Amino acid sequence: MSWQLTIDARDPHALADFWAAALGGELEDNAELIAGVLDRGWAQESDTLVHHGRRYWRDLVAVRGAGPRLLFQRVPEEKAVKNRLHLDLHVGEERIRPEVERLVALGAVEGKEWREVGGHWIAMTDPEGNEFDVE
Repeated sequence: MSWQLTIDARDPHALADFWAAALGGELEDNAELIAGVLDRGWAQESDTLVHHGRRYWRDLVAVRGAGPRLLFQRVPEEKAVKNRLHLDLHVGEERIRPEVERLVALGAVEGKEWREVGGHWIAMTDPEGNEFDVE
C-alpha cells in the first residue's frame, strides 16, 4: 500500500513551493504526462499553467522527496477552522529555534511555544494558515 497526504489550497503552486522548501523536497515533474494528455485532446491548455518554467496542472501539484507525497489541490474557499490533522516536523531540541526562523523566512507564521512533560514544540502556520508544529 502507498499513500499521500492531500492538502486543500487557494494557491496550490505557492503552497507547494513553501512545503518543498520547508521539507527539502521538490515539485513533481509531470510535464511529459501533461504534454501527452494535451496532445491527445483530453485536456485544454487552460487546464495547465507554467510555474518555474515547467508545465503543471492548474489545480494540482505534488511535492516528492521529503517523505510521503504531498498533493496540493485548488479549492475555492479559504481555510476556516482548525486542522483535523497537521504535520509535526521533528528537528531535535537544539534545532527548533533555527528551524522556526528558517520557516518564517519562507513565509510561515510562528505561534505559541509549548513546553510540557511530553516535549517542547512551537506551533506554526504555513502561508495559507494550515497548522503544523516544529519539535
